[in-house]
Amino acid sequence: MNFQGSRRRGEDGIAMVIDFLLSNARLVLGVGGAAMLGIATLAVKRLIERAGRAADDEKVEQKMAESWEELSLVSASPTLIKKGIEGAVMKHVAKAARQQKDDLCQQPQVSKPESNSKRLQLCVLSLQERLQQYYHARAALAPREVLRAQSLALDICAEIQAFLHSRHPDMPLGEMSLGGSLLDDLQVVSADHACLLVPLQLEASLWRLIPGEETLLTHPLHWMVRRVNLEYFPRGRSYWDRHLVGCYLSAEAVLNMFSKSVMETINWPSIGSTMDCDVRPVLGGPDLRLEIRPRNEDGGGAESSDPPLFIAMLPLLRQEDVVLTAQPDLTSPWVNAWHLSLYPWETQRLAQLDAADDGCRRRSLKILKAVCRLNPALRLLEAAPLANLILHLSDSEGDWSETSLHARFQQCITELIGYLEQGALHSYFKPAANLLSGLSEDQVDQMGFMLYCAVSEPEILLI
Repeated sequence: MNFQGSRRRGEDGIAMVIDFLLSNARLVLGVGGAAMLGIATLAVKRLIERAGRAADDEKVEQKMAESWEELSLVSASPTLIKKGIEGAVMKHVAKAARQQKDDLCQQPQVSKPESNSKRLQLCVLSLQERLQQYYHARAALAPREVLRAQSLALDICAEIQAFLHSRHPDMPLGEMSLGGSLLDDLQVVSADHACLLVPLQLEASLWRLIPGEETLLTHPLHWMVRRVNLEYFPRGRSYWDRHLVGCYLSAEAVLNMFSKSVMETINWPSIGSTMDCDVRPVLGGPDLRLEIRPRNEDGGGAESSDPPLFIAMLPLLRQEDVVLTAQPDLTSPWVNAWHLSLYPWETQRLAQLDAADDGCRRRSLKILKAVCRLNPALRLLEAAPLANLILHLSDSEGDWSETSLHARFQQCITELIGYLEQGALHSYFKPAANLLSGLSEDQVDQMGFMLYCAVSEPEILLI
């Protein structure tokens, strides 16, 4: 196999990334930052050239060390550290350079034809093929893994429901159930978290759900639950009156009640022994979570090396198509506020659109979720902004066939850059809500820079 040609192609790919960074650096970093980036990329180019042209009698490690010493002079720059270039881009370039060095050092004397054909096949994969490969390797979960996680979550659900019925028989609760991405086949990378929905039952004549726009909160996703008809039905008539703050049902008070009555009271070691796993409550966090660690199948009782499963209890209120959840981490500092969950609407809309035209919207969403979860620069982009990105794009783009997956992926990158530049990605169903409002300026800069790099080389997101 022509390793010189293979090395040349790798250099060209990295060179294209570097040239694109330089051409767009002024937009992202300003003149001073662009100058510093130019020095950094020059050092990286020298590193790659030295690694590729190392003579047989030279020590490759020594040449690499010299190049990295030059690069360290630049990476110490406060400008680069502030903008997150080292973490977002240089790490990928360095990884590619080290991989080239390893390939050269491990060059075999004789290559088998089968090995040559596989290497050639990898080199000529189109973006469409790489996306399909990435989907099956990272975004799509094995059915066996999903069923195992669902089974554990449902076992825990049954235990909690039975405990609440026995200890708090007067607590008006609906049937607990499994919800979220694990149920809707939207979880990616690994089946490591699940959500148990705990519906609270309210008397329609005693409670009123009030949209955030009609309250002092003025936030479209922050709702309140007001106790009404106190002159006819005084406090104490409803079970949930004990969790009132003022005249409103407090989401924080409800969450604290479940924390004490479930997380801190149930005998989790006993339940874990019957399920052949270790069950521990995760205390001190903003939500109600359990950590489930399976045990080895040898019967010794030791914990398995399999990753843990985290199961969250989510108290909620339903009224027709409105779902309010008790999530103080999203509604802080308002202890009375409930969060309007748009997840059911978004998931249903994506499924309807895909069913109508046999589209790849959900597949695109799972690929984007996997990319953001595995890329440190994009990790703060959660599922909600990505789902709404695809919903907005569906209004203007009609071709979501499987063959257009690569085009939609690139279009999503471009659209996301635009939203980051504006500092706003409005909710599809609640345009007054900005789904990027929780990001800082530095975080937006880091994400934007990573996505700028991916415009010309989208493959860097699939590493």
